[in-house]
Amino acid sequence: MKLLRAATLTVSDLERSIANYAKYFDYSVVERGDVPADLAASWQAPASAGLPYAVMQPSSGAEVYLRLIQQPPVAGYQALRSYGWNAIEICVQDVLTANARMENSPFEIIGPPREIEGLDAIYPMQVKGPDEEIVYLTQIRDDLPAFDLPRAASTIDKLFILVLGCSDMKASLDWMVRHCGLAVGREEMEIVYTMIAKAYDLPMEQLHKISTMIHGRDVFLELDQYPPAAIPRPHHEGMLVPGCAVGTLWHPEFDSLPGPWITPPTRRDGPIYQGKRAATIKDLDGALIEIVEA
Repeated sequence: MKLLRAATLTVSDLERSIANYAKYFDYSVVERGDVPADLAASWQAPASAGLPYAVMQPSSGAEVYLRLIQQPPVAGYQALRSYGWNAIEICVQDVLTANARMENSPFEIIGPPREIEGLDAIYPMQVKGPDEEIVYLTQIRDDLPAFDLPRAASTIDKLFILVLGCSDMKASLDWMVRHCGLAVGREEMEIVYTMIAKAYDLPMEQLHKISTMIHGRDVFLELDQYPPAAIPRPHHEGMLVPGCAVGTLWHPEFDSLPGPWITPPTRRDGPIYQGKRAATIKDLDGALIEIVEA
């Protein structure tokens, strides 16, 4: 079962963001409205209640969503410089085609297509959106020996990995196992990570530790050990953090999860929830993990 359900991004201009993801990603709006007060409370973000939002779906029809919520920008916020959800990864049919589309778009190419030594199965690139959102666009060439990877059914298809920046990656892995019912995939791989090096002005050849989390053969979370200079995510009092604010997962054993939930599980409607119970927890660095019963 594929567990990744949605990523929630905060944006400064909802209509602009809808237009950008429609034009350059071929996404379409499947739900829009204002954030209900009880949903905002479940994220411990009461000041985000009543803010306009839209849920967008890839043209393939895959039921994995981007939720965009409009709120005021946070002065001085910089992508990749703080703990929490720091990037979303979307599968594409051809990364060179995706790169050509991004070249004349509002999405800045911060990592052009580059093959990764020892990981021939993937061919990624990275862009940064107008609200400092980081998006990996990745062509999948093959499965990994122990894990299955999705194949894009449209030019730019669905979200398939969320990337979490951690102050203590090992502690975060252990916490995810206990509180989210997940398993560790590949642990403490050391890679050259140019985006992190650039963000922290570190030597490009420096190695950085990353790990993955899985459910069965589904790999869908990447945890990155962030440098000592990283900080907690700045945010407006009572609001969601800037950038990627919430990661939403399905879980087939919802009742076995220990929480602690910010508010009790509640049935919710709409394409993300489909009438199922959902609740949210905060990880060790404050990232919001919303879990929906499968």
